[in-house]
Amino acid sequence: MTEPKTPEELVAGLVRLLTVTRTGEDAFTGRKQPGGVGRVFGGQVIAQALQAAQATAPEGMEAHSLHAYFLRGGKEGVDIAYRTARDFDGRSFANRRVVASQEDEDGSTRPILNLTASFQRPEDGLSHDDVTMPEVAPPEELESDMDVRATVAERAGERMSEAQRALFLRPRPIDMRSCGPLHWMNREPSEPRAHSWFRTVAPLPDIAENAALHRAVIAYASDYTLLGTSALPHGLSWMRGELVGASLDHAIWFHRPARADEWLLYATDAPWSGGGRGFNRGRIFNRAGELVASVAQEGMMRKRVRK
Repeated sequence: MTEPKTPEELVAGLVRLLTVTRTGEDAFTGRKQPGGVGRVFGGQVIAQALQAAQATAPEGMEAHSLHAYFLRGGKEGVDIAYRTARDFDGRSFANRRVVASQEDEDGSTRPILNLTASFQRPEDGLSHDDVTMPEVAPPEELESDMDVRATVAERAGERMSEAQRALFLRPRPIDMRSCGPLHWMNREPSEPRAHSWFRTVAPLPDIAENAALHRAVIAYASDYTLLGTSALPHGLSWMRGELVGASLDHAIWFHRPARADEWLLYATDAPWSGGGRGFNRGRIFNRAGELVASVAQEGMMRKRVRK
């Protein structure tokens, strides 16, 4: 039996996971998640692809947006290859295109994600914020989602297999604290809105030293809770095996620098679902109430048919 990891070890593992290794001028390898099971977490692939794009960006330029399409589900236990194309380098803006691929069982290489990232040289300009941070309980007054998971697992008893329990309770480098029931916490239909605070469970390198890493961690965490928001009006959950789903695309706009090791509020809503898909939006705020980033995602969402 392995010893429980400290918060510092969990975050160090996340940093290693999101640090891609250069294998050529525009080629990189992303590490596999140690102990990962099943399908690769989409946030991991987005964050690693963003890191590959950031590693080839012109000096002094920062990522301000990314748009990604999931093509196939990635497999855990296999490294991911990232190939970057330098499509545009201008005075103020630049663009990078990344293809993430994995080797299949027959030895062929298959793309699992396409990502385009846009970069800008920082500048002053016209500024406004026409959005108000939702009034919710502060993170200090909320229970960690990991504690909620432990309670859910205890109540599930033998209905949850040991493999499901191990995955459900696996320690995570991101501390999430939800202001209301998420799709896996409640069977009652509710409004398609959710609010969760998040930050890494231990400090990251200073943002002045590695702002790209903080953007990558925010990109990683932005895939949590998002697709589940469109399940709330239906009272169904992937966790209980009631839904079949997968992310189809993911977009992020980075509005201002933010530390991923300080509390950020993730406010999500799902204005529409239909045709086997759910559309979700997210807004990320810092403790000062400033809008840090905006997120959008559409995902496949189908009710599981029992045979």
